[in-house]
Amino acid sequence: MKLSEIIRDCGVVSIQGNPDVEIRALTNDSRRVQPGDLFVAVNGCGNDGRAYIDKAVEAGAAAVMFESTAAGNCTENNFRPPVWKTPSAGTTIIVENSRRAVAMAADAFYGHPSGKLKLVGITGTNGKTTTVTLLWQMFRHLGYECGLLSTIANYVGTRRSETANTTSDPVTLNSLLAGMVEAGCEYCFMEVSSIGVEQQRIAGLEFSAAIFSNLTHDHLDYHGTFAEYLRCKKLFFDGLGASAAAIINLDDKHGEVMVQNTRARVVGYSCRGAADHTARILEESFEGMLLRIDGREVWTRLIGAHNAYNLLAVYTTALVLGVPSDEALVALSRLESAAGRLEVLRGPRDLSVVIDYAHTPDALENVLKTLRDVAPERQLICLFGCGGDRDKTKRPEMGAVAARLADRIVLTSDNSRTERTEDILEDIKRGLTPADFARTVCIADRREAIRTALLLAPNGATLLLAGKGHETYQILGTVKHHFDEREIVLETFKTLETC
Repeated sequence: MKLSEIIRDCGVVSIQGNPDVEIRALTNDSRRVQPGDLFVAVNGCGNDGRAYIDKAVEAGAAAVMFESTAAGNCTENNFRPPVWKTPSAGTTIIVENSRRAVAMAADAFYGHPSGKLKLVGITGTNGKTTTVTLLWQMFRHLGYECGLLSTIANYVGTRRSETANTTSDPVTLNSLLAGMVEAGCEYCFMEVSSIGVEQQRIAGLEFSAAIFSNLTHDHLDYHGTFAEYLRCKKLFFDGLGASAAAIINLDDKHGEVMVQNTRARVVGYSCRGAADHTARILEESFEGMLLRIDGREVWTRLIGAHNAYNLLAVYTTALVLGVPSDEALVALSRLESAAGRLEVLRGPRDLSVVIDYAHTPDALENVLKTLRDVAPERQLICLFGCGGDRDKTKRPEMGAVAARLADRIVLTSDNSRTERTEDILEDIKRGLTPADFARTVCIADRREAIRTALLLAPNGATLLLAGKGHETYQILGTVKHHFDEREIVLETFKTLETC
């Protein structure tokens, strides 16, 4: 593909060299550069991609693209263009914004794949993974080929690949979308993070619908303030086209804020009041819940008020995309929750272990309230920690939530990363009162914490393992270790059976 076609919408300031050179591939990773590639040096938060231009040139890049001035916390203000071995060896493109440029270049290089799909994105603090997974399941049940881009995994049809971020970098993202088009997919359902929006990873994508779930405390380590966090979420809706639909949770006070400046058609859903589409919980147990959606009853395999919202968002989106109501309700009854989202393991002594990804105060509160409502007679034990090198302000809040809603608390490690687990636990304990400490135990080793909690749990108790969810690893320091809570729970169940 000619370079001039790739960079048409990239905000080019100047070009030196041949603008019509043929480009073999596009990358923003200098380690992957091969002869004939276009290398885009992206200015990151703590890393200036321009530092790797020389490596890209040495590897045979046909062209390099970068900003003329530094961004983020980079200290230099100007950068001289690379010196090619010969004047005709390569082309240099300077752009206004490298983050936007790489997204627009990827969109063009891969043939504008989002416009060939019905692309649906969801943003919000909680519920993103569950909602996109349920949508993917539903439309597959309805007979469509679909793609999924989520925190857990990416799917091109049934082909699975691992994911590093909630919202992938633009080159990976557009490559996956192009793969979906080639595989005959008609729909793609993707999570859209606030960080992904702020870093313009979704620039150039054409969305058919966008969903807003809720907005609570998270990612303030990156955004700095809640107002900035909200602003980045809102940018997603500000950028929608007039032919798109903006589907919002009206029960969240930020829902209508999201669509103040959108050109899209607004569709609201609610579990508490009037809206375009509504739902109410009629019954629930560990096996599922009975919902009334738009006046009609449907039994689902999911539980919890937060999942009632997720299911209603799925139903509303299906109708927006043209699915008849009857078909949507039947499909809802067949859906199963995403891995690590209120995943229940039953054990000896009538013990129930619930694994959930809850890692924010609001998410933890939702899960604990659900378990209280479903089994009020059971003792409820909450085991959790908080991630290191992440938002510290939510740690005492999560401690206070656990103290308010659980009978007993086990504080332990999550992904401590480069922080000391003991320091993280001290931050959490700031949310506890002196009386709360009498029913709280701290065990830094998460494996030992899970085993101890199960061995000491009274008959018929419910143990919530919060924070890890679908993850099968634990990051301690800078090393990722294998760590699957399900394996630990099942091993401990065997021990309990012999006791």
